[in-house]
Amino acid sequence: MRLRMAARLVRGLLVAIAATGLAVSAQAQEKKIKIGVVYDLTGPLAGGGSELNYVGAKIILDHFARTGVEGYKIEAVYADAQSKPDVAINESVRLLEQEKVDMVLGFFSSAQCVPVAARVEQLKKFMWMTTCISSAVFNEKGYKYVFRPQASGDQFGMMTMDFIAQNAKAKFDKEPKDLRVAIIHEDGAYGVDVSRGNEAGAKKAGFNVVMKEGYSATAPDLSALVTKLKRAKPDVIFHTGYNPDITLLLRQAREQGLKFGALMGHGAGYGVYEKLKEGMGADATYIFNTDPISIWLANQKTMDPKLPPVIKMVGEEFDKIRPGVAIRSAHVGIGASNTYVFMSDVLPRAIKKYGGVDPDALRKAALDTDIPEGGTMLGFGVKFYGEGTPMAGQNERSFPVVIQYLEDKSHVVWPKSQAQREAVLPLPKGTTYSNQ
Repeated sequence: MRLRMAARLVRGLLVAIAATGLAVSAQAQEKKIKIGVVYDLTGPLAGGGSELNYVGAKIILDHFARTGVEGYKIEAVYADAQSKPDVAINESVRLLEQEKVDMVLGFFSSAQCVPVAARVEQLKKFMWMTTCISSAVFNEKGYKYVFRPQASGDQFGMMTMDFIAQNAKAKFDKEPKDLRVAIIHEDGAYGVDVSRGNEAGAKKAGFNVVMKEGYSATAPDLSALVTKLKRAKPDVIFHTGYNPDITLLLRQAREQGLKFGALMGHGAGYGVYEKLKEGMGADATYIFNTDPISIWLANQKTMDPKLPPVIKMVGEEFDKIRPGVAIRSAHVGIGASNTYVFMSDVLPRAIKKYGGVDPDALRKAALDTDIPEGGTMLGFGVKFYGEGTPMAGQNERSFPVVIQYLEDKSHVVWPKSQAQREAVLPLPKGTTYSNQ
């Protein structure tokens, strides 16, 4: 009797131990990070580049969902900001509070990034911005939980001005002080920020700024702006806009006979060649755009050797989603590269060094990031300004490049260290907008 009772006790103990082991094993298998992903999948910003950023980010997230990270399962929860700042805020809060995501990632529009960053910081949650560029997101904010590997807007504006300044004499046969420039921009956080960089760069170069004006990106008519540009007679127009406002501006400029020597765009709608070509036809040729370099144009010889295979994978996956596209938009690579930095560098460190995926572990891991130039698919490095600095959370090693669209291809033309060919300046005689 006693032996049978003892046997039953032993069997019960073994069952309990096994059940505990299974519970622990199940718990270990359930380790995961839920990532809330917010882009504009509908509305005007979707076609202006946001959906392409989403595609790039999703390709990377899907890749890591298959492999996991340091034993953690990756689960992405997607939301559509609908091209509206209030929706972006509401969706971010919903993801954090109702979907219980561990962080939010994405964000195309600076008009969304500025208020969303403030709200996420208030909630003491972690935010990783892949795309928006406004300096106002960080400037003197002192955020602890908001990070951006992307270049900032003032860098975009300064870059294009420097490019024209260095080519003024050789290409336009004018001293910088004699070059007439116009700065026009959509009046949201993105456009205002880039225009400030334009202004600073124009002042540094000594350009003659003949016009500076903002407008609403949703304006149904830009003919009055075109009329002012005709009166100002600029040699170079520096434009920051989305789409369809870019197409509307250039169509009305063609109708009204506006002439100039060069058009310098700054990301967003200028980074989607297919949309430019759709709206402008052959007139999309010779347009300039400033953006982080396309991952398919970056110099792979100076890049971390583990990255070219990732670039190849992103390209192959994108071609399956969008077959037959003439130029793989830089926006796809921006979303992919900046998401990859988080997934391959920040997240593993948070888990291994700081014990998990809570906001403080992610924040500490991001502050430890120290990627040299050539260490990302976009070519630049990553090191975030730390607490107590005016731009805390911004990548201090990021930079954009100037590309030009020629023969249905994009070519890096500035800075010289990245240039693939010489720029065509000014617009050739006989082209629609040429003032030659």
